[in-house]
Amino acid sequence: MGKAAVKQTLTVGEVAGRSGVAVSTLHFYESKGLIESWRTEGNQRRYHRAVLRRVAIIRIAQRAGIPLSAIRDALADLPHEHVATADDWKRFTEAWRDMLQERITSLLQLQNQITSCIGCGCLSLEECPLRNPDDVLGGQGAGPRRLISKP
Repeated sequence: MGKAAVKQTLTVGEVAGRSGVAVSTLHFYESKGLIESWRTEGNQRRYHRAVLRRVAIIRIAQRAGIPLSAIRDALADLPHEHVATADDWKRFTEAWRDMLQERITSLLQLQNQITSCIGCGCLSLEECPLRNPDDVLGGQGAGPRRLISKP
């Protein structure tokens, strides 16, 4: 293998070291179907080097609050041996845009209204602007309406 040749497979330790993610986190990602490895004849895990970009995408998406299930769905059509490109990233972010906007709106609402909340956590205040504006939940019955399963 010449100097210009790029090593295509990595051990779990190499992936952990280069990505800054613990080995246990890599195993977790694998158990959730986010990344993929194979075993050598000696039963050692090997990863395609494209996993480094996948792990970076997972970490960035997690930091933005994207659920792992949404990350997995976004990565589903991306072959594990394909290094994600800028076009791939654009496709992922377009899929997440509405979810992120909803989160931003919710956080801004919380930021603007938190001073009117007494912080008791009861979720039953008749006029709580955060969880029950205009007591719309009171019309559905007593108790923690957001926590009661609908039949």
